[in-house]
Amino acid sequence: MLQLGGGPSYHAMSTFPRLYPPSKAGSMDVAWRLRKSEATYQQMVKQRATLIKQFGPTKEDIAPWPEHREFYTLWDFFTPAFNCPHESERLGILGDGGKWVCGLSKIDPKPGCTIYSFGINDESSFEAALLEKTQYCQVWGYDFSVEDFGPEVRNIPYLKSRSHFFQWGLSGEDAPTANPPMYTLQSLMKMNGHTFIDVLKVDVEGYEFPALRSFFEAFKGRMLPVGQLQLEIHADRQPGVKDSDRFIEFLKWWEELEEAGLRPFWTEPNLVFVNINRGTPPALAEYSFINIKGDHDLLY
Repeated sequence: MLQLGGGPSYHAMSTFPRLYPPSKAGSMDVAWRLRKSEATYQQMVKQRATLIKQFGPTKEDIAPWPEHREFYTLWDFFTPAFNCPHESERLGILGDGGKWVCGLSKIDPKPGCTIYSFGINDESSFEAALLEKTQYCQVWGYDFSVEDFGPEVRNIPYLKSRSHFFQWGLSGEDAPTANPPMYTLQSLMKMNGHTFIDVLKVDVEGYEFPALRSFFEAFKGRMLPVGQLQLEIHADRQPGVKDSDRFIEFLKWWEELEEAGLRPFWTEPNLVFVNINRGTPPALAEYSFINIKGDHDLLY
């Protein structure tokens, strides 16, 4: 799937027919798809309320992983009912590490394309694929547990030249003098001089809850400066949340994502985690979101 060391990028394949040619209706067709998807998604939101009433009957009564053979889990309340209005494709290795991306053909020709990746863990096939398949994208990577991107990026000079790595962590508060240093997403964007992130990947072992909440608060009432989000959710690691409050706190956080304009268009359960940790609930899941608010390439 991924061809490193000189594999063809989108722009290098101009002699081949596009798998996803532009619609004749152009942006009007995309706008129709977005409206249709939003209507479908709002129906799913109503179904969520119905499911809560069925098994609750209140949200305070819902257990993320019921122990009495009820026919649901946490993830059944959060279905990715939105559709990417362009092509969707999975980038990176199969299994743990790959991510689903929306509309890469829209990002490919964009000058100044910006990727942020939090959580590297010495495996960078996803980041390498994004760089391989785009003309101008650069990636900023953050992970305090490793020293650099994985070999998929660091060992390929023309990919490494478009990468920037820092041994810092993502958090809900800035702590530059901590060990390791921790920063909010909005602070890192300001430090880097960025006003928009085309692709945001977050896999930070539970810190996604305070980090994204802080990010949403910083841009409340304004367009969230992100085109799409690839997120691994660690539903068993909500900082400071009691087991009895996990569902209601998760629901509150998820509704903040929705209010910010993020709509899930794909999900994968992390079955590698389940296989390794036998007897534990399937508490990890990959979600991909598109931002439907504001003015960016994926909305045209």
